[in-house]
Amino acid sequence: MRYSLYPGCTLKTKAKVFEETALEAAEALGLEMVELEEWQCCGAVYPLAKDEYFPLLSPVRSLAAAGERGEKLVTLCAACHHVFKRANHAIKGDREAREKVTGYLEVDYAGDVEVVHYLEVLKNEVGFDRIREKVKSPLEGKKLAAYYGCLLLRPEKEMHFDDPENPTILEDFIRSLGAEAVQYPYRTDCCGAYLSITEEGLARDTVGKILKSAQRNGVEGLVVACPLCHYNLAKYQESLTDTRGGEGIPVHYFTELLAQALAEGPAEEERT
Repeated sequence: MRYSLYPGCTLKTKAKVFEETALEAAEALGLEMVELEEWQCCGAVYPLAKDEYFPLLSPVRSLAAAGERGEKLVTLCAACHHVFKRANHAIKGDREAREKVTGYLEVDYAGDVEVVHYLEVLKNEVGFDRIREKVKSPLEGKKLAAYYGCLLLRPEKEMHFDDPENPTILEDFIRSLGAEAVQYPYRTDCCGAYLSITEEGLARDTVGKILKSAQRNGVEGLVVACPLCHYNLAKYQESLTDTRGGEGIPVHYFTELLAQALAEGPAEEERT
């Protein structure tokens, strides 16, 4: 099946490995991911004011482009996915928003494109059982844990991604690669997001709580779907130095592990 792929800004800069491994895995699974032409930043943060329509222009522009192709729009970054899902929800349910945004863009779009996260494609359209069958280098013996953060799951009525209190999609994904999925508290708590820029101490404390919880439960690697979560979790590893002698918990994009497990031969060295 062919999909319209929206990569987002970070996957072209600091998180290139996220996109690269997603495309490698898609090819191995027989999925055709075709990048949208002339896409632009989604805005990164969904506007909270109900009458703030300008930030919807960028995501709706890409949604309309996917609609012209007649394809589902696939996202990788949790922040981008959050913006696209909520923007689509607004266009569907708010006539004033739809008329103003589509009028300014001069497009005919009513919110009919299906926005899906890459993980949803793996679960619902490929199937974790099929992925398990295609794994060539199983991640046996690895104790991995999902870190969802907040953007994939909430608000539930708009995201429709998984149970916001007890999600399972990432754990099921981890098991399909042959690894052990470790449960721990705080896996759905916010990592501090952009507070790492404005309130670094608060972000450090927030991440420290998450990392220490994972450590106490024997986690050997965290699995994420968000470049900002990856950045924060990797940056504030010093909270573990007292008990791990300076060694932190590795943070992996889920696509890195997928590409590794689907590849022939021994596990690859972790990419940088």
